[in-house]
Amino acid sequence: MNPFVAAKKRIYRWIKYRLVRPGPPPSPVRFTGPIVVLGSAPVSHRPAGLDHGFSVITVNGSQTVLAEWGVEQPDITMMMFNQVEGTTHNAREVRRVLSGKRTGALFVLLWRKNERERLKRGLAAFNYGYDFLYIVDRYERMALLDRVTGLRSLEIDAESKCSNGVYAILFALYHRAPAVIMTGIDPCSSGHAYNDAGLARLHARMDALVIGRLLGAGQPLFTADPDVARTTGVPLWTQALADELTWKAASAAGAA
Repeated sequence: MNPFVAAKKRIYRWIKYRLVRPGPPPSPVRFTGPIVVLGSAPVSHRPAGLDHGFSVITVNGSQTVLAEWGVEQPDITMMMFNQVEGTTHNAREVRRVLSGKRTGALFVLLWRKNERERLKRGLAAFNYGYDFLYIVDRYERMALLDRVTGLRSLEIDAESKCSNGVYAILFALYHRAPAVIMTGIDPCSSGHAYNDAGLARLHARMDALVIGRLLGAGQPLFTADPDVARTTGVPLWTQALADELTWKAASAAGAA
């Protein structure tokens, strides 16, 4: 990007962010149990103890994995705007694997808020259903990163943005999930679970930075993927942790 254009964009976004004072995206539900964030990396694992007390957030086409886990549909799906009408191989594959499926709440990232009806038509074109539909703009994403990690990104280029999977993690933590278990989210991987294109991931550095910041702050972040635990330092989610969280929830309910 031309340095002059990039500088103008930075100034504009910083002023608008300060003036608008956006909040992070809202949640239609209150989370009382662990949240599984299922990304699109080729390798993912069913978290230990997964049952109806868990909530599941999927990213783009990662919902295709859920059937193998015995989960009918995710509670929340986060989808990038270009998956709805895009003509790339990846966008077409996302629509293919999601055709005829549904989610609880659908968050479409960076779609124009004044084009909601166009979005509905685009989703209907591949028969993807939802109970709630939200459009998340750039400034709400910036606010989410800011509020949870204290980091501020003006999202000028791919290197300054998180992946959608990491934004989903931030969303879950912001809405006070007692534990967030990521799977299919690996800053070191390439490719996607639902196609064989082997596309490189563009946000590895920022994802690693954010994950490190979350661990340093003691956030309840875990991974179900042993290799990711080894390479990132994120604690591995185990059955013992699932049992401990269940016991704590039952004790709190009894005390109430």
